[in-house]
Amino acid sequence: MEMAYRERWAVEIAAMQRVLAGFAMKEECKWGKPTYTLDGKNIVIIQGFKEYFGLGFFQGALLKDPKKMLVQLGQVQAGRVMKFTSAKDIVAKAATIKAYVREAIAVEKAGLRLNRKTTSDFPVPEELSERFRRDPRFKRAFEALTPGRQRSYLYHFAAAKQSETRTARIEKAMPAIFEGKGFLERR
Repeated sequence: MEMAYRERWAVEIAAMQRVLAGFAMKEECKWGKPTYTLDGKNIVIIQGFKEYFGLGFFQGALLKDPKKMLVQLGQVQAGRVMKFTSAKDIVAKAATIKAYVREAIAVEKAGLRLNRKTTSDFPVPEELSERFRRDPRFKRAFEALTPGRQRSYLYHFAAAKQSETRTARIEKAMPAIFEGKGFLERR
């Protein structure tokens, strides 16, 4: 099992594996991480990060989350992560973790899926619309991007609270957009 920060979180990984052991899920190694599946469908994944240890729920957005333990990372639409910093924390919350996993299994068995946002669901900031009006070549370059690349830029631009920041983000992204690159490919 290859996983970033595996040694750092060895005790937490073992604690989480004990919590998940009672379920009729199969532990497989996917993306170098312990991934628990049911009938070939991904339910949860164990992930070690620099600052925390996480239990990722592939359809986490569909869970009720009564304890407000699920966190959305970045622009991921369906996935959610439960964060921990110690094995003690995992043991203390074992009953809650199991309840969430039971619900995740029920969601999977029911075949529920999040209605994914399409590009048209993302707002186009006024600053971008204005830039498109002034520069049709830029508008064409943006529209030539894949829908996923368009969404990531729209999300990034709209996340800025101030107009000047949105404008600056658009200006900075323009060379990559003209090259057909996505937001995460700009470096």
